[in-house]
Amino acid sequence: MATTDFIVAIELGSSKITGIAGKKLPDGSLQILATANEKSADYIRKGVIYNLDKTTQSLTSIIKKLETALKASIGKVYVGIAGQSLRTIRNTEVRHLDEEIKISQELIDSLMDSNRTMPIVGYQILGVAPQEYKVGLDMTIDPVGVQTDHIEARFLNIIARSSIKQNINQCFEQATIGIADDSEDIIAPLALADAVLTPNEKRSGCVLVDMGADTTTVQIYKNNLLRHLAVIPLGGNNITKDICSQQIEEEDAESLKLRFAKAHIEPSEEDDENKVYQLDNRCSIKVQLFEDIVEARQNEILDNILNQVVLSGYENKLLAGAILTGGAANMPLMDVAFTKRTKIEKVRIAKETQYTLKGVEISKDGRNNTLIALLANGKENCCLAIPEVIAPKPVAPKPTVTKEPLRSVIEAQLFDEEGESMEAAKKREEEQRQKAKEAALAAEKAAKEAAEAEKRRKTECEELIKEAILLKEEKKYKDALKRLDKAKKMNIPEKEKDIITLEKEVKALKDENSIGTKFANILKGILDED
Repeated sequence: MATTDFIVAIELGSSKITGIAGKKLPDGSLQILATANEKSADYIRKGVIYNLDKTTQSLTSIIKKLETALKASIGKVYVGIAGQSLRTIRNTEVRHLDEEIKISQELIDSLMDSNRTMPIVGYQILGVAPQEYKVGLDMTIDPVGVQTDHIEARFLNIIARSSIKQNINQCFEQATIGIADDSEDIIAPLALADAVLTPNEKRSGCVLVDMGADTTTVQIYKNNLLRHLAVIPLGGNNITKDICSQQIEEEDAESLKLRFAKAHIEPSEEDDENKVYQLDNRCSIKVQLFEDIVEARQNEILDNILNQVVLSGYENKLLAGAILTGGAANMPLMDVAFTKRTKIEKVRIAKETQYTLKGVEISKDGRNNTLIALLANGKENCCLAIPEVIAPKPVAPKPTVTKEPLRSVIEAQLFDEEGESMEAAKKREEEQRQKAKEAALAAEKAAKEAAEAEKRRKTECEELIKEAILLKEEKKYKDALKRLDKAKKMNIPEKEKDIITLEKEVKALKDENSIGTKFANILKGILDED
């Protein structure tokens, strides 16, 4: 039976794109209905899309897999923004008032609006985490209603390169997949924090570290407020690539890492320099060399995490310690290594979210925590709305002829319960069915004609490009440019790059072969001879 009430979320990871469909149950738990994934290492790096076409293909494939499992069409999805360049910057907005007034919500909103207009070249503000407000000499989180003539509003702006959001929107648009209106600016790390951290951890102060394949995301919380966020462009894949430097295939290097790597190695007096790790007779590596490689890269990642904690200014205020999650946090003894390197004594490995999961089983090793968080953020039904079909009015059964007066029998046969002529009702129903059939045929015909027209446009555009190439070779540059201009006006996106490149070549050749250029070259030759 088809499911018609569900939420769909998609995580754009550096190792794979994962889609999930589920629903929220009355008891607060999440029922998982279906999952699907596609490898993404070839077109998503550091959590950022760089090949739009391949990403679009994977999104289309994932949606089809989910629709097959759900036996229903998906109309929209929830997706989060993450990846390299995502970070926070502080800003302060000040208002000096002519006299003491009671702070209103309108004043706070105007400070927020002013903050959002802060210019950041190449970046855009995705979200704002208000910090404390300084009212007079006092600090407060909620200043509304306080009497003052001076207020300082401190904001933590979450920013990212403008291209990140643009690429996401473009891929979903090409895949004809809608993004839920209320998910347009979901910041994946913040959703993860809500799903993994306890209220006490956010209040007491903690650092949440999401250790992924290509990136490591660091978030600092204190007094229930986000205080710092940064994405480090290092992850578990860096360790794999370091192992590959020893002439080992990437697949084998990943297997060696998963089987033998430990985040912390205790020094031993019985180390055998000739001891090796063997992988099914495919490859081998000396134990000491392997451990040195893993330790060096792991320490680099941990040092970068500690640096972000120090930059936040909260290194001595994290009473709840550190919470580690993500696939790379599964490396054995990661908590020990983290404490040794950062001196943060309290460490928790979060392999699950705080939500109870039912239905389809998914791995509980931290890899899917962000995906679950995005699903939990969903509020709207993502099932594609099916146009409502007006059911024909029931026709009253023909009554048995009795000895009642002729007039009452005739009325019972000719009119329904609402007083409408049964003959008119049948005629109206038939007209509705005919109109629906005609509308469907018209829509199908229009779609077919549009597809054929688009195909003709593409063919015509290709022919114009071919003609321009021939004209270029015949040195008829003016005619070639006319063909390219006509092709450009046809607005075929996939041909736009070819047209621009060819146009530049023709213009360059035209300039080289112009009379003025030739004359200048001749004159230059004469002057050079003199």
